[in-house]
Amino acid sequence: MPKVRHYADLVAVLAGVMWLAVFWSVSFSARIGSIEPTLAALLGLGSMILVSFVHRPFRVLLRRYHVRKRRTEMWMHILALPLTLAFLIAIVIETLFTPLGGIQKMLLFNVLATAGWGVFVLTLLTKWLIHHFNGRRQGSA
Repeated sequence: MPKVRHYADLVAVLAGVMWLAVFWSVSFSARIGSIEPTLAALLGLGSMILVSFVHRPFRVLLRRYHVRKRRTEMWMHILALPLTLAFLIAIVIETLFTPLGGIQKMLLFNVLATAGWGVFVLTLLTKWLIHHFNGRRQGSA
């Protein structure tokens, strides 16, 4: 069972990295005025999705409950909470200081999504360390 959790964690972390690459590429594309970075990130994401649907071992692995659960947790960390916080922080900044453009709002979201992904990775690392040390202690006792 722990091996399935490790695969689930790895899949969720890699999925988060791919989505963060897409988010950041949109900001970078808006900044430079060209769509090539976004197209490259979407091509990479599409390739990963195609491989995960076509390659049978990945398809079987990604159907498992733990993988779906970890990916849902990842989405909460990189999309749901950062969107809400970016919206609220943008309202406060616009009310108190100056209006924000679309690029600044997207950058705010990207920073919060990256921070959320970092918290997700640290949470998984902490859980792994706790399970690792509990397993060693139970094995020696």
